[in-house]
Amino acid sequence: MARYRTTDLNLLKVFEALMTEGSVSRAADKLALTQPSVSNALKRLRDTFHDPLFVRTSGGVRPTLQAHELWNRIAPSLQLIRESVDGEVFDARTDHGELSIAMSDFVSAVVSPPLISALALDAPHTRLQTLSNSLVDFYELLETSQADFVVGVNNEEISRPRNLLSRRLWSLRMMCFMREGHPLAHHRIPPMQDFLDALHIDVSLPGKSVPAYDMFLSSLGASRRLGATVNHYLVAYEVLRQTDLIAVLPWSDLPASPPTPGIVCRPLPIEAPARVVEMVWHQRHEASARHQWFKGLLLQLLSPGN
Repeated sequence: MARYRTTDLNLLKVFEALMTEGSVSRAADKLALTQPSVSNALKRLRDTFHDPLFVRTSGGVRPTLQAHELWNRIAPSLQLIRESVDGEVFDARTDHGELSIAMSDFVSAVVSPPLISALALDAPHTRLQTLSNSLVDFYELLETSQADFVVGVNNEEISRPRNLLSRRLWSLRMMCFMREGHPLAHHRIPPMQDFLDALHIDVSLPGKSVPAYDMFLSSLGASRRLGATVNHYLVAYEVLRQTDLIAVLPWSDLPASPPTPGIVCRPLPIEAPARVVEMVWHQRHEASARHQWFKGLLLQLLSPGN
């Protein structure tokens, strides 16, 4: 109670700006203050809560554990106060903001067409930017505010910071892809030994050294002939069209995978577990009405049953 009576509540606006912007300079711009003013407010916040709250990094500032805990408690209240004072709520039709999503080229090919179409109708002034995704350091994109969301396959091998939140979107099946007319295309399901003996190409996003399907086969005591690894799905599709290589790649019916003319897919003779595509975001955006609206739009477009 004593701390509440003596605390300058204006400091909470600075705290909010530092959490959402991840930078003293960007927070100062957002609040129309000078950087020294924000730095002084941060010093007072540290004295008030007896914690550093933010530590400097090469890209700005990073919240401490206590800062995250404080944010979880006050963010909804700050949003409610803002809506009450401003007398309005978020309106996508008049919003002129920007949203960024990090995705692989495969996920982007699934997500971007329906998303951009929906934005053109419901949020015509909102700008969407897509970025390349990495399986390992994607959290850095969120931590440093380079991306608002990451949409990709859940990777349980990677330890995820506690300040990242996620929501399931849809499931992917792994299928065997090959060119039309390939000898294995004449089978409803390629024979297992022929499948393993064929030369494979795989897609490995940055930060992933061993393809997930090879790890799965290894757990069963099996292996395949991996002839090449590329970092884009579009490249893999083109290699399949022009060679006798085959590939184990993701496929989904709803939402629909991108068309692959000249290529056919068959069920795997050794079926792999389905992969879950999820969206991930930083918890500091929980108070953002724009982010809440955008998450709802992604769920509506990409998550059947939600």
